[in-house]
Amino acid sequence: MNRRAFLVTLTGSILAAPLAAEAQQAGKVYRIGYLSAGSGTSNPRVLEAFRQGLRELGWVEGQNIVIEYRWAEGRFGRLSDLAAELVRLKVDVIVASPTPAALAAKNATGTIPIVGMSLTDPIGVGLIASLARPGANVTGVSYSVGADIFAKHLQLLTEVVPRVHRVAVLSNPASPARPRTVSNLKDAARPLGLQLRLLDARGPGDFDGAFAAMAQERVGALLVVTDPAFIPHRARLVDLAIKNRLPSIFTQGADAEAGGLMSYGPRLADLHRRAATYVDKILKGAKPADLPVEEPITFELVINLKTAKALGLTIPPSLLQRADQVIE
Repeated sequence: MNRRAFLVTLTGSILAAPLAAEAQQAGKVYRIGYLSAGSGTSNPRVLEAFRQGLRELGWVEGQNIVIEYRWAEGRFGRLSDLAAELVRLKVDVIVASPTPAALAAKNATGTIPIVGMSLTDPIGVGLIASLARPGANVTGVSYSVGADIFAKHLQLLTEVVPRVHRVAVLSNPASPARPRTVSNLKDAARPLGLQLRLLDARGPGDFDGAFAAMAQERVGALLVVTDPAFIPHRARLVDLAIKNRLPSIFTQGADAEAGGLMSYGPRLADLHRRAATYVDKILKGAKPADLPVEEPITFELVINLKTAKALGLTIPPSLLQRADQVIE
């Protein structure tokens, strides 16, 4: 073979190799594991936001991706088994929401990339080393932005109920982020002159007892730290709050839409849509350790005027003007 023929052959091989690899990757169907501590029917809009985010990036279920859904239905004890199922299926990436699901996924595998959604205190609970350099196989989108968000919840309650002194805080003691949440709430309550009554609920069986304690201690308002175990029962929670004449604030917009007085927090649909970009990058070869964890930048305040009327409350006009959604 003469030199020119050799160079032509070599050049053709070099050019053909990536084209062949690209064609092979184009024909591959990737498998995504979707692990949730909640229910598939409790908040369909955020799940659709994730799917839409994938579609916008060219990933379509049944064409080039398959999504294996696993739901714990608020029972954290199931997460380990569900995560192990996804590992046995050899999925290409695991999407896990929220923090308990991400922890279960991390405990199940140190090699499969994990994209966490709505992560609370991901450094403190040991999911990542830092936001900028997560390390290992976990990255994703954080829900928590430190103590500021809890100060905002309490401040909003004082705007609606200016004379409130004692606020009940209902949360799930099984949540791995609860110690940091409680610490942040105490820090936020101090400068506002508020006393907090911390109450536990692992599920709906604890709701009646918690509200009985609120009535006994004459709390003036309620903050519910929304949890996967609470979400399927949000209608009952808001009903109990109204029956007990308690102005309430939640952390998800869907809770205010269900009848809670107010909600304030990151737009969950935005977090889930952003998670799709992480999946896209990982399926294209990026390593989780090199993808910084994002913190939310968009928050929404939802006010339910129907509930305010039922409680005999007048929402200050200045607060209504700041609301992103007012339910009438």
